Amino acid sequence: MRELSKLDVSRETFEKLEAFAELVRKWNPRINLVSKSSLGDLWTRHIVDSVQVFKLSEGSGVWVDLGSGGGFPGIVVSILNQEERHFDVTLVESDQRKCAFLRTAIRELKLEASVKNERIEEIKSLNADVLSARALADLTKLLGFAELHLKPEGTALFPKGQSWQREDAEARLGWTYGLESVPSQTNPEAAILKIKDIARV
Repeated sequence: MRELSKLDVSRETFEKLEAFAELVRKWNPRINLVSKSSLGDLWTRHIVDSVQVFKLSEGSGVWVDLGSGGGFPGIVVSILNQEERHFDVTLVESDQRKCAFLRTAIRELKLEASVKNERIEEIKSLNADVLSARALADLTKLLGFAELHLKPEGTALFPKGQSWQREDAEARLGWTYGLESVPSQTNPEAAILKIKDIARV
């Protein structure tokens, strides 16, 4: 049994996270939701990693998760959001099969979230207060998505691996933004980038 206290969530939320993990394991052989190499460490690599993204959010309003794929962090955000409903959650995913998985998870776990089966570049502005994207694109491209879908006063939360500092340096050639890098709890070389005040140079 994983330690409930470490996550600082209610038992009901913890059980839903466990149920979601089982859904991912069930669907993964048919649809590549997460890599086979990380499936054995699904809890730490994907679920706890997504929980820490939610814990960095502030305020309320609209939460948009881009490229939701296997539901990280989008479905995890929706589960955590149930305890104190601060956000209207929208998941954006272009792959129809992954959208089917996301909708199944929302239905079976009785979550409140919507799924948009569209390309990020083609969908009309979603006016997010919080924008997340995990393992989707480099930071420069993500900032372009933020320009389309994040409110001017909104916050972007982008988990990044060990190359995040290089991505930050490259992105600053074309963008200005306020950045707070929060060390990842699951990977000492990784960070969650909390970004505000995004503008083109």
